[in-house]
Amino acid sequence: MRKPTIGDQELALLHHLDECGAAASVGEVAASFGEPRGLARSTVLTMMERLRGKGYLKRRQLKGMFRYSTATGPGEVMRSAVGSFVEKTLSGSVSPFVAWMSERAEVSDTELAELEALVTQLQSRRKES
Repeated sequence: MRKPTIGDQELALLHHLDECGAAASVGEVAASFGEPRGLARSTVLTMMERLRGKGYLKRRQLKGMFRYSTATGPGEVMRSAVGSFVEKTLSGSVSPFVAWMSERAEVSDTELAELEALVTQLQSRRKES
């Protein structure tokens, strides 16, 4: 079953927690993520609890303090967000996204190699079925 969708700010918070690599308290996240964005500690707490309710974060109590970490592996949140965008906004078609990518001027050599590898993988799957 697909997880509930998340907003841009929630996605940014998940990326932040993923980059931290270790479980973090609300206070730590409020200081490192919330303060630069002008978000109050209570706002960060609300966002983290909403993400926990949606299944994107998990929390553990250690030494009397809750520590939050991502509930999925790296990249899973982004794949889910992209999948939701393609399904809801693009009606399941990746063509508009590919057209946007082809018009984008700043595709790095690394990104282009990744895209070529993905196309090769897709072609391989088509041949198998």
